[in-house]
Amino acid sequence: MSELLFAIGLTAIFLGLILVMVGLFLEFTKSEKRRAEEEENRQGEQRSEYGGVIFIGPIPIVFGSNKKIAKTMLILGIIIFIIFLILTIVITYL
Repeated sequence: MSELLFAIGLTAIFLGLILVMVGLFLEFTKSEKRRAEEEENRQGEQRSEYGGVIFIGPIPIVFGSNKKIAKTMLILGIIIFIIFLILTIVITYL
């Protein structure tokens, strides 16, 4: 039982590291395109959009710069909550 949990945890850590590396790679490849777009946008008005999900216990707290971003973050928070719930149930019965 503990070996299985160890393997699952180690796999999750490696998957997280791989996702971070892929994300960094994608950001570096998009940087040139963004620079060109930023130069075009400097002539007009710039507007940034942001959003996020913070979990306090099992409850997701959502914030965003507009309704569309906040709604997307809410859906993401609910999906993550469901995944955590399923993983908790699966690990409990192993």
